[in-house]
Amino acid sequence: MKDVTQLGEGWSLRHGEELLEARVPGCVHTDLMAAGVIPDPFLGRNETEVAWVGRRPWTYVTRLHHDSPHERTDLVFDGLDTAASVTLDGRPVGTARNMHRVHRFDVTGRTGELLVRFASAYDEAESVRAAVGERPNVYPEPSQYLRKMACNFGWDWGPTLVTAGIWRPVRLEHWSTARIAAVRPLVTVEAGTGHVEVHLDTERTALGRGRTLRAEARIAGVRAETAFTGDTAVLRLEVPEPRLWWPRGYGEQPLYDLEITLYDDEDPLDTWHRRVGFRTVELDRSADEHGTGFTLAVNGVRIFARGVNWIPDDAFPSRVTPERYRTRLTQAADANVDLVRVWGGGIYEDDAFYDTCDELGLMVWQDFLFACSAYPEEQPLRGEVEAEARDNVVRLMPHPSLVLWNGNNENLWGFRDWGWEPTLAGDSWGEGYYLGLLPRIVAELDPTRPYTAGSPWSGSWDHHPNDPAHGTHHSWEVWNRQDYAEYRASVPRFVAEFGWQAPPALATLRRALPGEALAPDSPGMLHHQKAEDGNGKLNRGVARHFPLPDGDFDRWHYLTQLVQARAVAAGIEHWRSHWPVCAGTVVWQLNDCWPVTSWAAVDGDGRLKPLHHELRRVYADRLLTLQPDGPGLVLAVINQSAEPWRARVALRRLTADGTVLAETAVDAEAGPRAVLRLPVPEDLAPAAGSAKEFLVADADGLRALHFPVADKDFGYPRPGFDVEVEPVPGQEDKVDVVVTARTLVRDLLLQPDRLAPAAVCDRGPQTLLPGERTRIRVGGPGPVDADAVRAALFCVDPV
Repeated sequence: MKDVTQLGEGWSLRHGEELLEARVPGCVHTDLMAAGVIPDPFLGRNETEVAWVGRRPWTYVTRLHHDSPHERTDLVFDGLDTAASVTLDGRPVGTARNMHRVHRFDVTGRTGELLVRFASAYDEAESVRAAVGERPNVYPEPSQYLRKMACNFGWDWGPTLVTAGIWRPVRLEHWSTARIAAVRPLVTVEAGTGHVEVHLDTERTALGRGRTLRAEARIAGVRAETAFTGDTAVLRLEVPEPRLWWPRGYGEQPLYDLEITLYDDEDPLDTWHRRVGFRTVELDRSADEHGTGFTLAVNGVRIFARGVNWIPDDAFPSRVTPERYRTRLTQAADANVDLVRVWGGGIYEDDAFYDTCDELGLMVWQDFLFACSAYPEEQPLRGEVEAEARDNVVRLMPHPSLVLWNGNNENLWGFRDWGWEPTLAGDSWGEGYYLGLLPRIVAELDPTRPYTAGSPWSGSWDHHPNDPAHGTHHSWEVWNRQDYAEYRASVPRFVAEFGWQAPPALATLRRALPGEALAPDSPGMLHHQKAEDGNGKLNRGVARHFPLPDGDFDRWHYLTQLVQARAVAAGIEHWRSHWPVCAGTVVWQLNDCWPVTSWAAVDGDGRLKPLHHELRRVYADRLLTLQPDGPGLVLAVINQSAEPWRARVALRRLTADGTVLAETAVDAEAGPRAVLRLPVPEDLAPAAGSAKEFLVADADGLRALHFPVADKDFGYPRPGFDVEVEPVPGQEDKVDVVVTARTLVRDLLLQPDRLAPAAVCDRGPQTLLPGERTRIRVGGPGPVDADAVRAALFCVDPV
């Protein structure tokens, strides 16, 4: 049987004449931080002080000792970042120039000093640029000239921290006769029977060539075997009436152990094990009267995708543990998310990411790693792209959560709209990857899943790549230039990116900017705002609805976070109300890779912004929303559950002081996975432009609001409310904050980290009518009284 020796211990990093202790997996930056050579680049403006690290070559060193009776010993690196040469006892072993591939080198019988020398990523990129010529890029960094995590070079939410190192595990594999090189399980369901077609690739030693080997596959009590003399074999298994894997909210997520064993006679040589799930997935891109659709269907059920975009969870991705993946993805699930898009400027995530998505029922949309740049298609990049795609399609395809392969992020759009076409003047830019190479690889290796050439993409060059009526759409004009109400101006077929910025939690800012007097334009705040004119867009977004606070950072912080939550909610409520024409929204973005002002719902320290709570509301199976519709209003009753929703909806037109001017009750029934749109009676709708009236819809504990004017123009009373703090019986680490409104209290928000940095609460912004009471459960606040709670509570205030 194959033996494996992990090589995570005993590494050093050469720094000048010194040998520093190195952690593998890891990277140069984390090793230098651990040794005290550089400061934490996430704090203050330290990022600029460590820029030199990415421009230097680095060497990792260890001693390699092994004594194995096997015929062959392989040195296997799961991830080398990025341009590396490997030597053993002074003699070459091999080279690498791709962060996203596994590299395997034969070191049979060799021992001694093992050196892994990393060239500066900048030097490697410049040598490729010199060979293939200049290509346009959204950012002034050379990320498209090497196969490396593009956002290492900075993004409009990320720092420029260009890493190097052994960023994934490294090991020795000792084997004889043959080993399992790759397994591709094609898992399908047809007429109630589960089919598993296992494609097995092997590698043989010289002594193993021509021998008859035997492969055995087992799943759910079913077994298949085959004998073969070549390098490949196919095994087929049928599982009667398997339990189906469903996205969360649609059913359960049963997983089955698939085990493969390779034998020489009766002697086992190698084994392979993964968990798989039985389900079908289709992408409906058929044309209709509205344009060209883009609707996912799992097990034949058409789905409105409630999605978030995912970026690497740390600028140093080797620090992201399985536990951290589970925490972050559980936060997504808690927000009623059912789809996570792995964005193309990052990485193919660790297996722990996809394992967790399998278990939580989170569908995965996986980008191939191309983003916001023109990519040369010449060598040496083309061969690396193909090898990388093959590696990762085979690695990820066992996961039932994976439902879609996507060729790139925004590059087809960029070619058409961002001035690339004349600049390129016929040079290659990646189209051959997205429309040729990648779909061929997916069709060959993983024909059970759909592929789309890009996001956004209308399906062909017959339409503009970002045409909202065709395929996927990225909605960025609103954040960049308009009020969030403009999300309601169109009904795209699938909104794959849209979002609004806000700063992180106050405790996150205080940790990241120690000693700084916080202000929107203080030095550290500006450094941790990477978007072009980011603060200008934040301020204009606030100013359209509220007087812009002058010199009151706490108020500015609350209003920017509130506008972010409102903006995203406005888009999702509108687009969900137009199902099935619109078949999904994927919010930019779930997470951050460091403490920064960004579009994220979970900040760089893992704290929830108000947006996260609002996502939980607007992504719930059942949602009420009031939507402008021509001169009037529509009540949309949105039901994404499998059962009909019969609701008695109370509609009330109120004055700012809480007086009821008109009211009625409407019996509504929305069918399973359906939306009911009802016109609001004219006498219930507040007069257009009224600064004194608003509309409330309530049903089954859900509430929708409509104010006819911006907050700054509405006649809010000074908010009045009472606060009590109550212990939670049997839970000493929790308290209930009970707020009773004496007036209209709009968008009351408790910021729990103001009570204690680790405190959390279970609610986001909420609006109370006079006399209403809310109970907010707070975990981890420590000793706290009503005065401390009041200092952490914010709401809309006309003063």
